[in-house]
Amino acid sequence: MTVYEAAYTTTSYEIVDTPFSQGEHDEAYYDPFLEVPYHWQNPRFKANRSALEQRMMLVPALAGLMVILFGIFALPHVVSSSANDNVTGIGAAAQQGQTVAETNEGETAVSPSYSGSLSPVFSKEVRHWEPQIMNWAALYSLDPDIIATIMQIESCGDPNAVSGAGAQGLFQVMPFHFEAGEDMQYPDTNAFRGMKFYNTMLAHTGGDVLLSFAGYNGGYAASDHPYEQWPAETQRYLYWAQGIYEEAKAGATESTRLQEWMNAGGVGLCQQASNRLGLQ
Repeated sequence: MTVYEAAYTTTSYEIVDTPFSQGEHDEAYYDPFLEVPYHWQNPRFKANRSALEQRMMLVPALAGLMVILFGIFALPHVVSSSANDNVTGIGAAAQQGQTVAETNEGETAVSPSYSGSLSPVFSKEVRHWEPQIMNWAALYSLDPDIIATIMQIESCGDPNAVSGAGAQGLFQVMPFHFEAGEDMQYPDTNAFRGMKFYNTMLAHTGGDVLLSFAGYNGGYAASDHPYEQWPAETQRYLYWAQGIYEEAKAGATESTRLQEWMNAGGVGLCQQASNRLGLQ
């Protein structure tokens, strides 16, 4: 996104699934009835059995009856006990600090709870969203300073920001990321779609936070190629994001890179956000 303009653009990307083939497995034909002589059984079934043989036949019959009775009476109790153990295990995991959260797409995410506060380096417009940022950090298993850095550069906290290319909202998410009927500028929906894409880039880059910043702006074309081959816009994006994020993580109270971004034109974007949020 061009940081010195109020309107931002983003590069589209395409994911191509790689098909795979499964080899055929041919089994040799085999007919057991060609080699098993059954005629030897016939005399036995015709002959009269002794009393001892008749009693011995009761043994497998009684064993089969016991198996049936066990299945009817004992097995349900064993299954029920196992299910109760599983429920107890899930409850223990939840008590150890994990939160189960429903996303607005009906998906379930199990994420650690985040505590603390946002870094003070961000502008007042971005810090206005601190409660929501902390919630989104827990929902999407992201460092809240990552979320704030993206918001800072993308919209400076303006929930109704729209770029010339059509990118929407707080995180300047392109329309093709949304499903039909979704409110693209609604903060929770916009955050879900934006952070879902950032997490995709994070997984794609093997957890590289900075390379994922570049991928958020330039897509796979940025994350998969050397810096020298990136568009100038993506190079600038990483310059701003890396400086702001690293100063936030270093415990700074002010960001010289953020001030540089402001001087390069970001101040106009933040003024627009401030007006919209009523922070004057």
